Amino acid sequence: MSNLKTLAFEIGTEEIPAFDLHAATDQLGKLMKQLLDAAKVPHGAIEVYSTPRRLTAIVFDVASQTEAVDEEYRGPAARIGIDSEGNYTKAALGFARGKGVGADDLEVRSENGVDYLYATKHIEAASTKGLIGDILASVFEKLSWPKSCRWARRTESFSRPVRWIVALLGDEVVPVSFAGVDAGRFTWGHRVLSPGAHKVEDADSLIDTVRSLKIVVSEAEREAVIRAGVARIERETGYTAELPAKTLLEVVNLSEAPSVLCGTFDEGFLRVPEEIIVDAMLMHQRYFPLYDGEGRLTNRFIVVSNGDPAHSDVVVDGNERVVRARLDDAKFFYEEDLKKPLESYVAGLEAVVFQEQLGSTHAKALRIESLAGDLARAAGLGADEVRDCRRAGLLCKADLVTNAVVEFTSVQGVMGGYYAEASGEGSVVAGAIRDHYRPRFSGDALPETAVGKIVAAADKLDTICGLFSVGQGPTGSSDPFALRRSAIGILAIMESGIQFSLVEAVERALSAFSADGVSFDAASVRDEVVEFFVTRARVMLRDEGCAADTIEAVLAAGVEEPRILASRARALEAARSEQGEAFADLATAYARANNLRDPEAGTEVDDGLLSEEERAVIDAVSVADAEVASALERHDYAAALAQLSSLRAPIDDFFEKTRIMDDDLSLRANHLAVLNRFVSVFAHVADFGKMAKSGK
Repeated sequence: MSNLKTLAFEIGTEEIPAFDLHAATDQLGKLMKQLLDAAKVPHGAIEVYSTPRRLTAIVFDVASQTEAVDEEYRGPAARIGIDSEGNYTKAALGFARGKGVGADDLEVRSENGVDYLYATKHIEAASTKGLIGDILASVFEKLSWPKSCRWARRTESFSRPVRWIVALLGDEVVPVSFAGVDAGRFTWGHRVLSPGAHKVEDADSLIDTVRSLKIVVSEAEREAVIRAGVARIERETGYTAELPAKTLLEVVNLSEAPSVLCGTFDEGFLRVPEEIIVDAMLMHQRYFPLYDGEGRLTNRFIVVSNGDPAHSDVVVDGNERVVRARLDDAKFFYEEDLKKPLESYVAGLEAVVFQEQLGSTHAKALRIESLAGDLARAAGLGADEVRDCRRAGLLCKADLVTNAVVEFTSVQGVMGGYYAEASGEGSVVAGAIRDHYRPRFSGDALPETAVGKIVAAADKLDTICGLFSVGQGPTGSSDPFALRRSAIGILAIMESGIQFSLVEAVERALSAFSADGVSFDAASVRDEVVEFFVTRARVMLRDEGCAADTIEAVLAAGVEEPRILASRARALEAARSEQGEAFADLATAYARANNLRDPEAGTEVDDGLLSEEERAVIDAVSVADAEVASALERHDYAAALAQLSSLRAPIDDFFEKTRIMDDDLSLRANHLAVLNRFVSVFAHVADFGKMAKSGK
């Protein structure tokens, strides 16, 4: 094996956006391996490091030469490549030319009784240094960024302007250039703690050199530093910090040398709703709030600095000034908003576009008001709750035009709840307004009250139906309006005990858009939306372990309501699990009966021609028919399945002792009518034939 050296490659830039940096760090290691392997450069492990101003890859055990190899290629069959006179055809000559060998180098090999032409190409070992330069140059082009920029008069683009490049193979510089910057052996230090250029002696010392410049070289190490600093402040104050994963990741990738500091703000600001304070600190300034032992927000916060720890007091003072200004704004906006009742903001929604073809958010609020009332009545809520649903539906979007929400958008809904309480709307209405965006994501909490759940469902359903009506439903993997998430939210709300006909609710929601002047094919869109919900329910059932054929068996019975689909599928799955072989035999018997039946034979039988076995089937079917209908009416699917199970013995006996396709046409017609009667009992439950002899 040739000499092995370490390859160090560092791209120095202006500060890369935090989330883009995280994604690029993950890309770089995979990309380096892919490019090295494609160029057949032998190498060992690859390590990737990153800070906001640098992306670094260290590749160990890079060989100075590639390995000499013989590459074999199979070409056309000999009968195609060699003519009757033994000469190579155009097909053979083209194959040889394409592989870079002469026709005389081709050979014939037999493979599974067929002769093929083969070409063997010998590739000599070559220096890897030149290959590595090309590989590193291609990294700039192949790294993918959500957004790139150009700078100066350059035509090249990257996430942020490239300021330096370190490319070392052992102690030698690898020639690489990008955007007018040539690779060298100088890295740049921290802007404050170690400014300027610093020499790197060789590839093995790059990371140690960067560390010596007081830079924390990796995302994982910076997170550990920040978490340790937060833990220290928690011990010192007795408080607990909130560290949302997304904000923490952002903060980790905003600093090269993080130091964790604690600041304070005036306790008077705590009279402002907590959510605004947290939004101002967490979302706008990337500060972490601190809470006392009872979970109450305190006037202390954590800031992660990228400055000189020796001047922490100055850094804290500056950040406290920023917080004070932000909270002054929040307090002013909140107090201004409280000068008017929440209802007075509803008219302002006329100026807020919900969707270009669907009109204003004011129109949406009126639709939610009406639909929430309809859903509440359908779900069996009392008159007071129906009234609260309508009121919360009308007011739930009103805070969108308040000063606080315009400035702090993440608190929409929450502020509406505060303003509703201040306006005397009552705790139920206020809570429903506060909760109506829930669940916002998978695993998020549902609204706390029945009224909140109804309003949330009405809002989500209005959005889904509206966007489908103007052709903006999800396509493939694209779901820009998160309609799948909204649909899952509605299904989760229904699973929690809020029961109504989703199909009827879809039809009501679509009729509201028609009344608002939106033009669309109501029947077609209705079917599309219902199928959209059924598909979501199907996915949810599969995720919880329901067999695909169980779900399809229920759907084959014409079920459109997701709640009925879920209940029947779970009952079928339970019966299948508990009864095992007996259930499988019943499914097989149903499939046999369904395959043999003849709809033209009807279900009327000639009593005089009935055998003992046929009469037993008819009697069992008559009892089961009534019991199954009753069970379905009260949504007791376990009872319906129990009744169907009672048919197994008589139908098995019937098949064993009856020649279905009897030569006597009268007897044959009677047999088929019996089978039609038997199959009809299953029709409204599930198509058991889809589960016959089928596994999960």
